[in-house]
Amino acid sequence: MNHITEVLEHNRQFVENKEYEAFRTSKFPEKRIVVISCMDTRLTELLPKAMNFKNGDVKLIKNAGAIISQPFGSVMRSVLVAIYELKADEVFVVGHLDCGMAALNADHMIGLIKERGVSDVVLSTLENSGIKLTKWLRGFDNVHDGVIHTVDVIKKHPLLPPNIPVHGMIIDPDNGALELIADGYNGTE
Repeated sequence: MNHITEVLEHNRQFVENKEYEAFRTSKFPEKRIVVISCMDTRLTELLPKAMNFKNGDVKLIKNAGAIISQPFGSVMRSVLVAIYELKADEVFVVGHLDCGMAALNADHMIGLIKERGVSDVVLSTLENSGIKLTKWLRGFDNVHDGVIHTVDVIKKHPLLPPNIPVHGMIIDPDNGALELIADGYNGTE
């Protein structure tokens, strides 16, 4: 059985058995929080449990490293939509220990891209168009700096309301322990 067949069969039974009823909620976050977190699979269930969030409590945005690299990119747009359209009034940036983005090597990834069939012509065209792949595919030196960078991008965004607290935390993916590294209530890092 392939993955799509497996997913669709499970979904058919999920709907038929009305298992969705346990997850019904509104589109507005109950706790009025938006969380930017890493897409690391270890955090899928651990992060909400460690932070006492249940379905419907927060808007959760996941990407590689919990990083906002473009102040006018899709992640920041999602933060602003959560604040203005969905009534969130607090932001948490949650990085994690042992994050793969701290070890991301752009040259190695470009090698993997080539191995998977993307041609040198495509890579050259991107570079000649002003897209610096080695910069775009770069991670961060350590998780603390990555979280602080993202907190700063959000706090300095010209469209962010001035009264929105932006917090930075690091979670341990082994036990769920949280470390506060930027307190948005009193502006400390």
